[in-house]
Amino acid sequence: MRNQVRFAPGRSLDVVCLGRFGVDFYAQQIGARLEDVTSFAKYLGGSSANTAFGCARLGLKAGLISRVGDDAMGRFLVETIAREGCDVSHVGIDPARLTAAVVLGIKDKDTFPLIFLRENCADMAIGETEIDETYIAQSRALLITGTHFSTEYIDRIGNLALDRARKNDVRTILDIDYRPVLWGLTKRGDGETRYIESDTVTAHLQRLLPKFDLVIGTIEEFNIAGGSTDIMQSLSAVRRHTKGVLVVKRGPMGCAVIDGEIPRSLDDAFNGSGVEVEVLNVLGAGDAFSAGFLSGWVRGEDYDACARYANACGALVVSRHGCAPAMPTRIELDYFLANAQAIPRPDQDATLTRLHRVTAPRTPRKELFVFAFDHRNQFFDLAQQAGVDEARISRLKQLFVEAVAETETARGLSGRVGILCDDRYGQDALNAATGRGWWIGRPVELPGSNPVVFDRGRSIGTTLLPWPQEHVVKCLVQFHPDDAIDNRLEQEAQIKALYDSLQASGHELLLEIIPPKSLPRQPDTVHRALKRLYNLDIYPEWWKLEPMDAAQWRAIDALIGERDPYCRGVVLLGLNASADVLAAGFGNARSSTTCCGFAVGRTIFHEPTRQWLAGAIDDATLKQAIRRNFEGLIDAWQNARRTDR
Repeated sequence: MRNQVRFAPGRSLDVVCLGRFGVDFYAQQIGARLEDVTSFAKYLGGSSANTAFGCARLGLKAGLISRVGDDAMGRFLVETIAREGCDVSHVGIDPARLTAAVVLGIKDKDTFPLIFLRENCADMAIGETEIDETYIAQSRALLITGTHFSTEYIDRIGNLALDRARKNDVRTILDIDYRPVLWGLTKRGDGETRYIESDTVTAHLQRLLPKFDLVIGTIEEFNIAGGSTDIMQSLSAVRRHTKGVLVVKRGPMGCAVIDGEIPRSLDDAFNGSGVEVEVLNVLGAGDAFSAGFLSGWVRGEDYDACARYANACGALVVSRHGCAPAMPTRIELDYFLANAQAIPRPDQDATLTRLHRVTAPRTPRKELFVFAFDHRNQFFDLAQQAGVDEARISRLKQLFVEAVAETETARGLSGRVGILCDDRYGQDALNAATGRGWWIGRPVELPGSNPVVFDRGRSIGTTLLPWPQEHVVKCLVQFHPDDAIDNRLEQEAQIKALYDSLQASGHELLLEIIPPKSLPRQPDTVHRALKRLYNLDIYPEWWKLEPMDAAQWRAIDALIGERDPYCRGVVLLGLNASADVLAAGFGNARSSTTCCGFAVGRTIFHEPTRQWLAGAIDDATLKQAIRRNFEGLIDAWQNARRTDR
């Protein structure tokens, strides 16, 4: 079925969404009553924001018009959706109202209790400042959800946006998004009820329908728009008020697209087939459907393609926890569409899960300078040698963070510095470093263990629960592909257990591979070690490796390019080598396409630490020495990479 909608050319945005923008607090205990839930996950939410998020993730140039409070939740929302590439220039900050929120549970496949915390919230106070005609005119399409016509004030704002869109040849979309509680039709705590007849709401929507080129809704939502419990009568009533394209969501049966006269039944309309998957959570599936449909619609693709994208996006989201974070990327969507018949449980498909994880936008780290002071035994020994209480180590590591911050500022290295720090002596240092935009790694291995043992016990998932999401899990493994079989298998089992835990926790993994010196070392030992781990379906985001010669780097580059094109990169380790030796290693790695920096420790901290613990230098002198050593390595790295050498 051909898409005959005409879109204005030369627009900088594909779609702008106006409406709800709030925080979703999702119950983590599946099957529990909301009364009995003990913990929640925090996600971006709100139907308009979810749709904008999904559109951006699918490659559209999307923008959002809304408001948030001047609070931490509002900043979380803006930062999160901006990271996806969505334009937030017209998301206002409301000084008088709080950011909207929703508390949601998943009781079973049909029961999703939710409470809207939206009393006088920021996104229902969008002002005329946000409804900038010049901004709207930059877009090919404008989407508004039904909630943003549900009060006298927001109805005026929504209509103002519609009028400015139509004045500037912007196609208009209504996602009916009927929530009776938000129209004042249920008690305040009843967010779960999805349909209540209301002549008032029906009349209100019918006054709006002539202004829309595309209307999207479920059967129940078209019934409220049409004023009947018979879907065909409702669609006929809707058609009397708009010539726009009507898209009726039919769940696993797909969707009906009606561009013209209303047929005798939905089955007689053009129908895009649905995708059968195991349902976990229907919340947010409609927003994913809209994003998928729009990803084809605004590009002029036919309705078969639009429906295929929409139905697949909805199917993926119903199988996952959360709304916005469950939205697929285009790479992930294409893989699912090619294999959907073989993936009844998308949440359990390893390839799909990995694509969902690695193809979403991530903070770019093209160059990385990491000061590694996650050592525990070495600092304890230095404290013992100096005859001081090991409690001093905590203060020492805080000074290291201050030194890195000074280097970042002095050298203009925002987004390119990082630390490796433990929580045994460095928890205060980790707290000080977190939230700065640095790359932050934390060790999980028991120092010196072979086979590797986790420092806090076998339950690695429990260890990770209190870790901030931005922290990278670092694990040093003395791994050799020719190790004794029992030892190697235990090493591999531990690494795989760690890797699987991280797929659930969402943390990135830095795997540090150092073949033990007790075993013969060949030029391809490290290459074969990495290949073996890839064969076990272990794909760390980062590798930490010893310096190698140029030929070995070419082999590593080729292996990573073949087996894991989504690998974030390789950083060089130091092993207490001198600065001159490390500089030579940087030179050998200069043509590598995967080696993006270093993570060096003892070369930087050993001598200054010894002097500071002995009381020979003060805090300021320590930081100067740390900076001198750290920045010297940065200079050596950058000199090795200079193209005019």
